[in-house]
Amino acid sequence: MNNDRTSPRSEPATKAPSRRGFLGVAAAGMAGILLAPGVRLIEIAQAAPTTVGASSKVRWGMLIDSGKCASGCTDCVTACNTENGLSGGKLPTDSQWIRKIEIKEVRTGKTQSLPMMCQHCAEPPCVDVCPTGASFKRADGIVLVDKHICIGCRYCVMACPYKARSFVHEPLSNQKTDVPRGMGTVEGCTMCVHKVDKGERPACVTACSDAGHGAILFGDLNNPESEISKRVASYPSRQIREDLNLNTGVRYSGI
Repeated sequence: MNNDRTSPRSEPATKAPSRRGFLGVAAAGMAGILLAPGVRLIEIAQAAPTTVGASSKVRWGMLIDSGKCASGCTDCVTACNTENGLSGGKLPTDSQWIRKIEIKEVRTGKTQSLPMMCQHCAEPPCVDVCPTGASFKRADGIVLVDKHICIGCRYCVMACPYKARSFVHEPLSNQKTDVPRGMGTVEGCTMCVHKVDKGERPACVTACSDAGHGAILFGDLNNPESEISKRVASYPSRQIREDLNLNTGVRYSGI
């Protein structure tokens, strides 16, 4: 089930099913949680969803070259934490939007190091299970969470096969202006949407490039003239858990 959201400037916004709206309001009403003086969750759940400028003509994605991703290198992780105001996993309950994982080929024993984050699926399981519509996919393929209507049920956390979502357990301070977060809500990699919408690259991509690794390529998968599309068309690449047929926006080469 897709739940794309677009701006009035591009394509008409897709309305969330009324069943989701009812469930969101009902759940919030039963909770009756006081988030701040005079502000209850029910009020936020009833707020109109924020529209975003996005077009289905674009499909933002990443291509990660495992041959250039060195074991032990965490430049992309550090950049993500700095850009989004994350603590870097100092505590077990800390949010982690991108992490490095090690994979091993059973037959040959070959090991590789890869960054793992939200894969920005075309058919995201997190969107399918969200009862309020807080988890949604923009028309340009970026999967996000609307903090105003997230009730912290964590169904999306359980549904994600990539373990790419975190729940905010503690109060937050010194937040980044462009990256609003909130205790009691779920969050994950946004592909630095606040930068992408300004014509910039995600922080992890820039950091990897500036360090001279060049392991992460970002671009429009729908544009046959883009560098990422040419690379995907010319060289073998794979999706993590291809068997799930989620059509991820993040691809890997060399694995």
